[in-house]
Amino acid sequence: MTFTRLLLELALLVTSAAQLNADGMTPEQLGRAIFEEADARNSGYVDLEVELQMILRSPRGDATERSLRISQFEVPGDGDKMLVVFDTPADIRGTALLSHAHATKADDQWLFLPAIKRVKKVSSHDKSGSFVGSEFSYQDLSPLQLEKYRYRFIREDNIDGMACFVVERISTETNYQYAKEHFWIDREAFRVVRVDYFDHTDAQVKQLQALDFRLYDERFWRAGRMVMTNLRNRKSTELVWQDFAFNVGLDGTRDFSVNSLRRAR
Repeated sequence: MTFTRLLLELALLVTSAAQLNADGMTPEQLGRAIFEEADARNSGYVDLEVELQMILRSPRGDATERSLRISQFEVPGDGDKMLVVFDTPADIRGTALLSHAHATKADDQWLFLPAIKRVKKVSSHDKSGSFVGSEFSYQDLSPLQLEKYRYRFIREDNIDGMACFVVERISTETNYQYAKEHFWIDREAFRVVRVDYFDHTDAQVKQLQALDFRLYDERFWRAGRMVMTNLRNRKSTELVWQDFAFNVGLDGTRDFSVNSLRRAR
């Protein structure tokens, strides 16, 4: 347990974030400590599998649905691995995205397109692009790593009666699509319940809302729904998560290799 995490856990029993600032933590230290605690509570799952529905909505409300599944694997000392595979509709069945996150260096991502039977490595310039027409980008779907960002506590806030920390996060990587992101993290369970995304003109471009949280294995909180709204084109993408399964025995090499993309269907 890091010193900042220990300090944060003890202090949260009796005080607010504003008082923590008064006790000597800078906004940057406090922002980092909040993210460390959120990361710690989200770690230790070993591996997971989950099925979900992706619902794409137009500005008029017209909806298109897709079904997909996600597998994820923790890598001690480095970033997590994640595999996303589409099952429906038929025209994108078998499309798969493999992400290998890294603690400090740039993440690796590969996309398999069954129509042309080709695996393509996603370049750093392409990672800000839309993932299969959704409002999520390739970067949005890469597992997150603490060391690649700077943090700053902004304020405390309430969302639907839920007390939250608001923390700014700025990427240290080049070619990152957002200039900054503002996270609402609830004080009780350190769940990310909202994210606002800003471009390099300081305009907000997207917003993510996480809803309907459920506790799994008496430890892991996961959202039942996530809604990403593009504030420019007014389109949205909703992810409906179903039945997380943890520690299912995945193989970090075999199940998350580039070759696994071709047999993912």
